[in-house]
Amino acid sequence: MAGRGTPATQLLLRQRVAHQVHAYQHDPKHSSYGLEAAEALGLDPARVFKTMVAEVDGRLTVGVVPVTGQLDLKALAAAAGGKRARMAEVAAAERATGYVAGGISPLGQKRRLPTVLDSTAEAFETIFCSGGRRGLEIELAPADLIRLTGATLALIAG
Repeated sequence: MAGRGTPATQLLLRQRVAHQVHAYQHDPKHSSYGLEAAEALGLDPARVFKTMVAEVDGRLTVGVVPVTGQLDLKALAAAAGGKRARMAEVAAAERATGYVAGGISPLGQKRRLPTVLDSTAEAFETIFCSGGRRGLEIELAPADLIRLTGATLALIAG
């Protein structure tokens, strides 16, 4: 990959975490970034996870769920120890993470946010998540993603 990478890839290199970076040509007309990644890279969509930023009781919280499902806001709130959740405003999510919507990675965020990873990730040796920009995916072990983000594991996909 050209240049110095993204904050997500830099974090993985600094921490010496085994991972692979997969790039593909992002099509701006594609409406689902995660499904686009699965299709472009020829992956099982159940192994490709999207990063969603929500507000749980007013506090920004990250939910990482398979691209084949939706974020269950009630389940996210419960997993994060809160009562109510709603999707965060895009501008707030971008400001807090330092990434652009469609390329928000759970790794290397500007401000480390509480993170919940959908428990279906445990079924796979490796999963894919955004590498910090549209058209870039990182493949890594779920345990490494949990360790680096301090994530809680819970069933949060609906």
